[in-house]
Amino acid sequence: MQYREIAHTHLRPSVIGFGVWTVSTGMWGIHDPAVGIDLLQHAFELGINFYDTADVYGDGLGETILHDALSIHRDEIVIATKFGYDFINNPGIQPGQRERPQNWTPAFVRAACEASLKRLQTDRIDVYQMHNPRLDAMQSDDLIAVLDSLQQEGKILSYGAALGPALKPDRQIEEGLYAVRERRMLVHIIYNLLEQQLAEPICPEADRLNVPVLVRVPHASGVLEGTYTTQTEFSPNDHRSHRVTTDEMKRQWLDMGLLKLEKLRFACEEAGRTPGQMALCFLMADPAVKGIFPNIYDRAQLEEFAAAADVPPFTADEMQKVQNLYRNNFYLDVETAAV
Repeated sequence: MQYREIAHTHLRPSVIGFGVWTVSTGMWGIHDPAVGIDLLQHAFELGINFYDTADVYGDGLGETILHDALSIHRDEIVIATKFGYDFINNPGIQPGQRERPQNWTPAFVRAACEASLKRLQTDRIDVYQMHNPRLDAMQSDDLIAVLDSLQQEGKILSYGAALGPALKPDRQIEEGLYAVRERRMLVHIIYNLLEQQLAEPICPEADRLNVPVLVRVPHASGVLEGTYTTQTEFSPNDHRSHRVTTDEMKRQWLDMGLLKLEKLRFACEEAGRTPGQMALCFLMADPAVKGIFPNIYDRAQLEEFAAAADVPPFTADEMQKVQNLYRNNFYLDVETAAV
């Protein structure tokens, strides 16, 4: 396992982390907390010490399950959680997975922090993140002031912004650049071999200014894991089912994604990497990236991803080939036109 320091803190998290939402929201087919606890504990055994959760996951379960699994290792792990959604007055998964109302007032933020500390049963949160904030929230001096106060009190060690929702990349670029340039605060983005829209402008600036970047959805919601086919079906309670509700949506996300994965096979088996490890190695080659949170829902997958830090890193030649493919839409436009 590799560990990368988060600037201006003593934190040294594993570059491969664990996104707790898969084991706490029911949106990935895991409904038994015991399964989640087993995966979280096994991740620690494999050298993973970085865990990303949110108060809204499972309406608090995303934090309590982390305590139940790893409380005896509290001083050995790095906990990142998020705040901003009012799930107390808006409980449960919302219809169509729509966003819940947000609240960025100092009183709400302080109360949310205290509630998270209580659920986690800890005296500090290592990385405290605004959950899908809009630009005006990050521009609020009152919000930043309360976060600074919480940091001075030792209740949070660092703070930043987890950008979203996923369907608003142009807006997230503006938000991410503001967070990095004006606030010098950590940003958490969607970034993978197939989705680099946010990383292209944000990561170079973050690296230049020594601002940490965290990454989620490194496998493009599973396409880059190498286990799906064009015939793969998702159960109604799997959040990815919302991406394939029509034949056109399925073609754009899954079918086209699998065609792109085939173009990337040169960086897989011959280089000693599984497709899932390849996707993680690509991100580890970015110096701005300090933590990556793959979606984990079984032991075999967990062990595969944890081992990504030990397989051969991307070479300069491989990186150049990958970027050339990405810049040219993997040459699928040409091939489609030929057909």
